[in-house]
Amino acid sequence: MRIVSFATIVLALLAAVPAAADPAPTAGSQLLPGTGHVGVVFTEDEVRVIREYYEEKGATERGKGHKKGLPPGIAKNLERGKPLPPGIAKRSLPADLEGRLPRLPEGYERILVDGRVLLIEVATRVIRDILTDVMY
Repeated sequence: MRIVSFATIVLALLAAVPAAADPAPTAGSQLLPGTGHVGVVFTEDEVRVIREYYEEKGATERGKGHKKGLPPGIAKNLERGKPLPPGIAKRSLPADLEGRLPRLPEGYERILVDGRVLLIEVATRVIRDILTDVMY
């Protein structure tokens, strides 16, 4: 009888507690289509600023630090929702480019990996968004 009563109380309490809602979109985040969830992704303005920056810089910045590219197995794992592979060569965005972009929510950063600009969640190293063919 006690087990049934305890289970009834727990179920009643769970029903009374509202479900945790996703936070409202902030700078650098938006409602992800079809999911109903807020996620941190590149905005259209950020994409435009990043592309314009590398178009202005031309070949001097583009070739900097670029060698043969990533091995196919590692390159395949550079996808949204996957963690950044361990030991991967990454660089911060140039300071003058970061200065042109809106500040990200705490816990996120933009990095360069093999000619791609990635937006990662620092604590989990999960890739939240990726821009390809920006530098090359």
